[in-house]
Amino acid sequence: MNKHIRDDIRNIAIIAHVDHGKTTLVDALLKQSNTFRDADAAGTTIMDSNELERERGITIFSKNASIEWKGKKINIVDTPGHADFGGEVERIMNLVDGCLLLVDAKEGPMPQTKFVLKKALEAGHRVILVINKIDKKDARPAWVLDKTFDLFIDLGATDEQAHFPVLYASAINGIAGTQPDINSMKDIDPLLDAVVEYISGPEGDVQAPLQVPVVNIFYDNYKGRIAVGRVVNGVIKQGTQIKHIDRQGVEKLSRIASLQVYAGLGRKEVPEASAGEIVAIAGIENVQIGESLVDPVEGKALPLLTIEEPTVKMTFGTNTSPFSGNEGEFSTARHLKERLEKELLNDVALKIDKGEGDSQFIVSGRGELHLAILIEKMRREGYELQVSRPQVIFKQENGVTMEPFEAVSIECPEGFTGVVIEKMGKRRGEMKDMLVENGTAFIEFEIPTRGLIGYRNEFLTDTKGQGILNTFLLGYREKAGEIISGSHGAMISMENGTTMGYSLATLQQRGEMFIGPGVEVYVGMVIGENSRPEDMEVNPCKEKKLSNMRSKGDGASVVFQPPREMTLEISLEFLGDDELLEVTPKSLRIRKATLDSVKRKRENIK
Repeated sequence: MNKHIRDDIRNIAIIAHVDHGKTTLVDALLKQSNTFRDADAAGTTIMDSNELERERGITIFSKNASIEWKGKKINIVDTPGHADFGGEVERIMNLVDGCLLLVDAKEGPMPQTKFVLKKALEAGHRVILVINKIDKKDARPAWVLDKTFDLFIDLGATDEQAHFPVLYASAINGIAGTQPDINSMKDIDPLLDAVVEYISGPEGDVQAPLQVPVVNIFYDNYKGRIAVGRVVNGVIKQGTQIKHIDRQGVEKLSRIASLQVYAGLGRKEVPEASAGEIVAIAGIENVQIGESLVDPVEGKALPLLTIEEPTVKMTFGTNTSPFSGNEGEFSTARHLKERLEKELLNDVALKIDKGEGDSQFIVSGRGELHLAILIEKMRREGYELQVSRPQVIFKQENGVTMEPFEAVSIECPEGFTGVVIEKMGKRRGEMKDMLVENGTAFIEFEIPTRGLIGYRNEFLTDTKGQGILNTFLLGYREKAGEIISGSHGAMISMENGTTMGYSLATLQQRGEMFIGPGVEVYVGMVIGENSRPEDMEVNPCKEKKLSNMRSKGDGASVVFQPPREMTLEISLEFLGDDELLEVTPKSLRIRKATLDSVKRKRENIK
């Protein structure tokens, strides 16, 4: 093999914990290299193109961009920081030769930093540490550097990987430097220079038969499915034949309809691309992530990409409520099945099995957020569906039941540590470490994923919104004992109709309402949380009886407290085992799985 290193290209991934500034840094790099010349792009997270990503301020899908710098082409991949989207991060490591690890100058390395860094080190990549947000008033770069070095050693970095170059940056201001002094920084150039200097070019053999592993897939309305991968060996040419080897080893010949490479934020057509370049290929039918595209005569398949198993599952079904079909465009089982199958093509970490009956599907993913994002995407596209409570996936190994465990790191004011430790203990959480600095407590736990389901919202209430909770999947371990989750009592509507302020004001003395007056409800719909642990059937549609007598007492105004805002995540956490969440483009309604109260009672007796 005549492997040689291309010096004209650098392929890098930007990895970090959620909200440590990855996407903002990519913006700064793109602006610095004059990739766009319009002033409108300034100050926006250009790479977060998806509407959901912009709203939540997180990256969900990895994206590519490229910039020209001092005669070299730098391909940049922006990766998600959430462990729920770890499937994306794992694959991206096959595209690149090095990583920029971003760490917040105040918070230091967080659980997800550990997750993404572990993947980079396992792939043998060289890492450049960027201590970002150096402009924060309580930044502590020296402490962060020590902590990050410890993390490298804990994760088994080689000597070469542990001698990483360090840069300091304020991505939002577009400046970086080799010293933590913000006044000496002028622009982002030192970062681009460090990438060229420390990260080697891609290695490959141009003479060898062609090999391209498919790392990502996206859709183009005109070109159909486009496979993204890096040319490992050989040269790929526009219009030529190529052999597609799928996961089962079945070989099929296809013709390349379009060959593109990344240029700036877009892609441009090229006649050919040689080993080391990241390419986007159109024209290969039914291509899946992890498969190989090779030379039609001598090409050999590359090893299949292994992706970590899903840990949480939910049942998705067609909407069976009395309001079914009123608010959504797509509400049949066929629509639901097609949409879920389409999602499978892009998201390898997702798994879909048939549920009971024709209209139910069991969807498994990497975490609650992973599945909540899928539900939110479907909802915005006009789908109507109902989903069950998230449940963890158990596995059997040598006759022992195994379940997923998570490492949880919590940051909260010192005064709330008692309630946090008590609640985590009840949920089988084991405290591993605790540190108190300047009135803020940092606590590390290990807990079964089961214990975390439904806790995040409670945690925010307990810490009065000041707590930060981050998780990281540790893998499967032997099943912990039973977890007594705080059961809730629901207020269930016993009437069909429109809610009235008069009846809701009376009901709010018995618990907390989820809906306000003037809302359409149906029998079996959950309209609030009872202050006691049992369910209670109520009539929210009762009007005030009017009489023709005027008296001083009758006109007393009714004070109705604003109802609790039920977002998608909060609704999913609230769900009990006998409840479903009805999701439509306009509404989220919690309901009992069995709407009829007599049937419900019969089921409970059984």
